[in-house]
Amino acid sequence: MISLKSLRVDYEDVNAVKDIDLEISAGQIYGLVGPNGAGKTSAIKAIAGILEPTYGEIKIAGHDLELEPREALRKLGYMPDFPPVYENLKVWEYLDVFAAAYLIPAAQRAGKVKHWLKKVSLSEKHDSLIKDLSRGMRQRLILAKTLLPDPQVLILDEPASGLDPLARKEMRDILKEAAAEGKTILISSHILTELSEFCNAVGIMEKGELRVSGSIEEIRVRLGSHKRLTVRLASPTPANVDKVYHFLGNSKHCASIAKTEKQEINCLFTGSKEDAAWILSQLTLQETSIYDFTCVEDDVEDIFLKIGAKEVS
Repeated sequence: MISLKSLRVDYEDVNAVKDIDLEISAGQIYGLVGPNGAGKTSAIKAIAGILEPTYGEIKIAGHDLELEPREALRKLGYMPDFPPVYENLKVWEYLDVFAAAYLIPAAQRAGKVKHWLKKVSLSEKHDSLIKDLSRGMRQRLILAKTLLPDPQVLILDEPASGLDPLARKEMRDILKEAAAEGKTILISSHILTELSEFCNAVGIMEKGELRVSGSIEEIRVRLGSHKRLTVRLASPTPANVDKVYHFLGNSKHCASIAKTEKQEINCLFTGSKEDAAWILSQLTLQETSIYDFTCVEDDVEDIFLKIGAKEVS
């Protein structure tokens, strides 16, 4: 697990990370998001042992990073954004070098290298030079290197950067499998909608502060997140549009009702799934020619904007 108490990072007169308290449990995938300059990278580097914090306590798998650095770092796997690689080595040689550095017995190295190359879909590049790999392939190679020593805690800074959709899915699957095995995973990313698909919890940073933290659903409730109800008609005549508009206007679960240029009707919806189903059934009885009826909750980007963060991909 990862435990932070009053973590603070200062650069001369700039307070990059402001007294963060955070607990990430075993088996949890925690996404850390925020605009540029929010303090994510400073926090990540401090947790990974690369940057000395101004003060505060960091524990990795129960080991205090300041008092027991060797024990803490042995439990940790760190994948930075834009990681350096040895371009003139072959793919298998690169992993073999790190396997030796991780003190993996020589008799086991070849098997582990093949295993992780297969996991990250790089088996066909076994004998290729790293300099000939694409950006996405290099990212997958670094992920394989990070997982080689079987760390209990994984810290990944923008791990999906440069990956195509298939490679991103493969990475998600690998991380989900690692979490299912009890590993603690901390991911920093700007790809907010993707994080929401597989993270157990997220933390949103802005101006050095951890503004909100919890599961997506907990954050939705805390910030008063809304659902949007949209009705589309097969025959959007003025009469049909007005009929739907006035019906929603009389519903206690609908607010801010509006007609769009495409003659759609939408509103903020505060009811339950059962309430939405009842509204649909009543509109159908009124023969309003509905062909699409959707009720969608705020996604993670909407949540991100609710707390005032403005830069989001």
